[in-house]
Amino acid sequence: MKEKALWLNQIKGLCICLVVIYHSVITFYPHLEGLSHPLSGLLAKCWIYFNLYLAPFRMPVFFFISGFLIRRYVESVAWEGCIDKRIWSIVYVLVLWAMLQWLGLSLINAWLAPERDLSNAANAAYADSFSSFLHGLITASTSLWYLYALVVYFVLCKVLARWKGPVMAVLVLASIAINFLPLPWWGMNSVVRNIVYYSLGAWYGATVMEIIKTVPLRRYAIGLTLSFMAAVLLWFANVPLLLSLFSIVLVMKFFWQMEQRFPPGENNILNVVGSNTIAIYTTHRILVEGFSLALIPLLNQGRFSPVAELALLLVYPFLSLLICTLVGLWVRKLSTRLFGDVFFSPPVDLRPVMATR
Repeated sequence: MKEKALWLNQIKGLCICLVVIYHSVITFYPHLEGLSHPLSGLLAKCWIYFNLYLAPFRMPVFFFISGFLIRRYVESVAWEGCIDKRIWSIVYVLVLWAMLQWLGLSLINAWLAPERDLSNAANAAYADSFSSFLHGLITASTSLWYLYALVVYFVLCKVLARWKGPVMAVLVLASIAINFLPLPWWGMNSVVRNIVYYSLGAWYGATVMEIIKTVPLRRYAIGLTLSFMAAVLLWFANVPLLLSLFSIVLVMKFFWQMEQRFPPGENNILNVVGSNTIAIYTTHRILVEGFSLALIPLLNQGRFSPVAELALLLVYPFLSLLICTLVGLWVRKLSTRLFGDVFFSPPVDLRPVMATR
């Protein structure tokens, strides 16, 4: 990997860690009740709110970098050169792991929570039939909606690149409007909300990156502080767009400056994680479901001492992150060494097939 890309890979590593923590929190803490330690309830609420406050620093940055890294394909690579790497490879992983998640979560729920009612769960991973699963996948109602979004975003950015100025204005309005006029499918709402950040990276990423690298933020400290306060107020008014844009600039500025002072190596932990985001992203949802279904009944039934209960609630997201990261890395290594990486790379390229037609 080129040295100049390591700091971006570190940000990807941070983002996937925040995604794992997000799912670890929402599948665990909201379902706890009757806790023993007097501080346990407060700690659970703190994690829930902390998770909420991290939202502008999670997917917007992730999508901006995803768009920035594919800008060459959008600008100068013909469609024939994009089919395999930018479309087919992602669709393959999306469909394969959506099915594996569906199978894995069905087995885990049947084992640990057979009485659990999932009939109203709007997620392809909880579907009770193949048609329901397919409907969830088509409408982005899946825990893997990020992969769904990558395909849709790339196609739209490449098709509409000639009109990127007016289209960008429409995407900004759509990102705001979806918070007040949501679609029936939760995953599609996220897809609409985040396309503006991916498009910003794909169409204007080089300009934004130059500003981040060369413009000292301290020169505009007063204006930025006032703008940031306005962004926070808008976030409380359910308009996170401006705060998310701030998060992109601040996170990338921080990692860029850190690279200048402390150049990262390829074995840096965030770089390793950032190089395996897809493996961690696809595998972690099955794991956190198992963790939560195994631990929640024990906590609700008072099987832990008050001190042990409080300690578990304090570190649970970090333990979950550690295990999910290690398992994701192990699965990727196993896939590469034993199966030709078939779990994360399609075994057949489409270009030769298309060329014969």
